[in-house]
Amino acid sequence: MNFRRGQRREDPEINLIAFIDVLLVVLIFLMVTTTYSKFTELQITLPTADAEKALDRPFEINVTVDAKGNYTVNNVPVSFHSVAGLAEELKNAARTGPDGQPMATPAASPVVIVNADQFAMHQMVINVLEASRIAGYDKLTFAAQTGTKK
Repeated sequence: MNFRRGQRREDPEINLIAFIDVLLVVLIFLMVTTTYSKFTELQITLPTADAEKALDRPFEINVTVDAKGNYTVNNVPVSFHSVAGLAEELKNAARTGPDGQPMATPAASPVVIVNADQFAMHQMVINVLEASRIAGYDKLTFAAQTGTKK
């Protein structure tokens, strides 16, 4: 059954002009709202280390602090009574060479290497730093161990 009376249905038509107008408006909107900022880049030339390895090592004083509060200076146990006493032990260690024999001329400014146990109290390390300052040694470094993979 055909209930339509004489009406012919027309084929749908796509109006491209309205579609293009809408696309142009969207394009203009995007062009206006987009920021055209260029990121500035710094040209940095980093220095390279071309120095040769030092042939002579400076005189070193190794101070070890363990978790129990014991100090050693160049592998010699030291009883800690005061910071001034530890400073005197550092001066005595500077007067003797690495082999334990007295030096003809004391080292000008030895490097104090602090080896502290990870469980040593912070104050014990501060005592070594203060004793080095009192002894007049301004070159200090801390020994570090790289983490091992398990």
